[in-house]
Amino acid sequence: MSDIKILHNPRCGTSRKAIAILDDMKVDYQVVLYLDKKWKQKEIKEILKMLGMKGEEIVRKREAIYKENYAGKSMTAAQWIKALSEYPKLIERPIVIKGESAIVARPVDKISSFLKG
Repeated sequence: MSDIKILHNPRCGTSRKAIAILDDMKVDYQVVLYLDKKWKQKEIKEILKMLGMKGEEIVRKREAIYKENYAGKSMTAAQWIKALSEYPKLIERPIVIKGESAIVARPVDKISSFLKG
């Protein structure tokens, strides 16, 4: 099994472009349809650690869920992790994971240098 994973939403153009880049690079990778997955808070913490980011930094602030429930609120790191596990739609995409490191692949041209590095 590949040590490269992509948190992917097939309805997202940027996410589809990231898949195309991985295909063009001819690397083996595993697709994680993150909207269909039941996320444990521990898994969110692990991804954040790989990214070197805080939960709030990977939140899609244009999502209705964010605007209705979280906009303008002061939340702890634990509260953001809980929110991301309950509402994976809030997680920015695509996220590419290689071993113990990860990036938010926006823009997608970051993928090549990340995987070669």
